Amino acid sequence: MKLYLNEISSATARVRIALALKGLKVEQKRVTIFGDDATSRTPEYRALNPQGLVPALLTDNGWLITQSLAIIDYLDQIAPEPPLLPTEPEQRAFARSVALAIAAEIHALLPPRVSARLRSIPGVGPEEVASWNRHWVSEGLTAVEALIARRRTGRFVVGGRPSIADIVLFPQAVGATRVGLDIAQWPNIAEIAGHCRAIPAFAENAPVSPK
Repeated sequence: MKLYLNEISSATARVRIALALKGLKVEQKRVTIFGDDATSRTPEYRALNPQGLVPALLTDNGWLITQSLAIIDYLDQIAPEPPLLPTEPEQRAFARSVALAIAAEIHALLPPRVSARLRSIPGVGPEEVASWNRHWVSEGLTAVEALIARRRTGRFVVGGRPSIADIVLFPQAVGATRVGLDIAQWPNIAEIAGHCRAIPAFAENAPVSPK
């Protein structure tokens, strides 16, 4: 398998964490995502992935899978251990709902193409973009914290072992710190992120800061 990625991307981090938890090895192909000359903008990459996003996974059978949650679901099916979803239906749905609350409601407002579009609007500069990012991360994680607080019973979002919820939550917690927010204001999220960071699969695959 070949994974198209960028180490800054929190969506890439999710897939790298899942691969590490599963003990799966893939060929890695770095895709630059910033600037007009970014690899993600080239016709060659758009021919492979029309969205021009990372991550993207090319399977051994030649199928390209886009979107991090779809990739993680695929990995969970081809390598069932350790499972990344709880077995009990309500807990399984809850893990997915937390993952989607972050991936679809927070992260979707933050990627480079959104920032680039904002900066193209007259009067919007770097500080306004930074304020936009802090606002949506703060609002989103406040809601996620409330969701987790209602149901948390173990070290992680759902029970005593990491699930897809933690795989998505951890990179977003790292990203929150990166935009200047103190995650201590969300005690469940901060504690779960700490437990995740103690696991090499998470710590070694956290999103890196832009240079």
